Amino acid sequence: MLLGRVVGTVWSTRHDPTVDDLKFLVVQRLGLDGALKDDFVVSVDAVGAGVGETVLVAQGSSGRQTELTQNRPVDAVITHIVDDLEVVCRDWAEFDTKAVEDLRA
Repeated sequence: MLLGRVVGTVWSTRHDPTVDDLKFLVVQRLGLDGALKDDFVVSVDAVGAGVGETVLVAQGSSGRQTELTQNRPVDAVITHIVDDLEVVCRDWAEFDTKAVEDLRA
């Protein structure tokens, strides 16, 4: 899944009729530090997200497994609006070493 921020909306007057009722949003990838990355994806909005919100996006075949996107030509879908996010910053190599030592004790 992709963690990103909704930064825009896509409109199209000519499109495949199977996507008539879908809302498309531009989602820019977020790093773990909260900074926007250079890449983006156009995603179907399945949860009522809006510009400025942090979201999770399912891509590929997973993007076609929601009730809204099933059997439609969709590659990405917003499945969550993120309320909060916690990232633990630590020396994971040291953590792993201690965990192995604990198993041996």
